[in-house]
Amino acid sequence: MKYMGSKARFAKYLLPILLKNRVPEQVYVEPFAGGMNMIDKVTGVRIANDQHEELMAMWQALIYDNWDPPKLVTEEDYRKIRAHQDQYPKHLVGYVGFNSFGGKWFSGYRRDKQGKRDYWGEHYRNITKQIPNLEGVVLSCKSYLELDIPKQSIVYCDPPYASTTKYRDDFNHEQFWEWCRQQSKAGHQVFVSEYNAPKDFKSVWEMPAKTTFSWHAENLAPKTSVERLFVFEA
Repeated sequence: MKYMGSKARFAKYLLPILLKNRVPEQVYVEPFAGGMNMIDKVTGVRIANDQHEELMAMWQALIYDNWDPPKLVTEEDYRKIRAHQDQYPKHLVGYVGFNSFGGKWFSGYRRDKQGKRDYWGEHYRNITKQIPNLEGVVLSCKSYLELDIPKQSIVYCDPPYASTTKYRDDFNHEQFWEWCRQQSKAGHQVFVSEYNAPKDFKSVWEMPAKTTFSWHAENLAPKTSVERLFVFEA
């Protein structure tokens, strides 16, 4: 699924690091599961959490309720759903809201002026292709601060990045890093994707990447930033 800040293109590099020391029955947890572009490539016991209600309602409907989403949503319907979200099922609102510019929540109807791309068809095919790989995943919809994490889990965090385009809700980065410290001290293997981190976190992987982080991403020249994976260094 196309999702703002997705790590799909880095999964082949990140997952071998995240799962290197995984033992049988060890739980894999994503507090910020988003577009499920990492966890859909992990097997075993998995917990996918995100506090975005419409997003998680969409995943619930797709994975467990046998919902077949629309292959096309007209611009008129898109605008109606965006303007009157409380009048539509949450799973439909989630499905429509994230098929927007840059994978950002209701950031604008995606259309190809040259008529060469079927964005809704791509959205449908991409997301339904993920579903078989997500069967059995435990879904959770709450703040990461309220998440009950099984003992000695592998915890992969892909939070909203500092100093980039804002997500729907404000995010307290200092509180997040302190939470990571506490989870690490509690015995979990905690990994964090970010550009930068506090001094007591060390980078265990990095790679230059071109990004725009913009709702009108297709109209901006990308910039190069360095994606990093951090762990707490006690």
